[in-house]
Amino acid sequence: MDTSTAAHTLTIRVYYEDTDAGGIVYYANYMKYFERARTEWLRNLGLGQRQLAHKQKILFVVKKCQVDYVKPARLDDLIHIHSHITHIGAASIVFTQQAQDQEQMLCQSQTVVACVDSETMRPTKLDPMIRAILEKVKV
Repeated sequence: MDTSTAAHTLTIRVYYEDTDAGGIVYYANYMKYFERARTEWLRNLGLGQRQLAHKQKILFVVKKCQVDYVKPARLDDLIHIHSHITHIGAASIVFTQQAQDQEQMLCQSQTVVACVDSETMRPTKLDPMIRAILEKVKV
């Protein structure tokens, strides 16, 4: 478990499958990039999604997402997805994420992720151990 930083960065290459006919990243693919970055960060923190679902019977599900598009990414670009946790509620986590190229921000989002019981799909409080891990990396 790496809790040495209050942020996480995932670098992604833009492939042909990620783009529209003009070679520009299709807008919905940023949501996939942000999801991958959150998942990898949680895995690095020792909070793998499969493990949480099977052992602790909890899931993290997106409740709300706000996205601002600034500049397009294009085929073959390397983009960096920077993730921060900005708020931890009783049963939710707020992630702020930015997609950047080498020069500037391309897209930013704020995503509210809810913690739910895997059997009932109802909100459930964050486990104290999970909360402690997340508090260490919260901005």
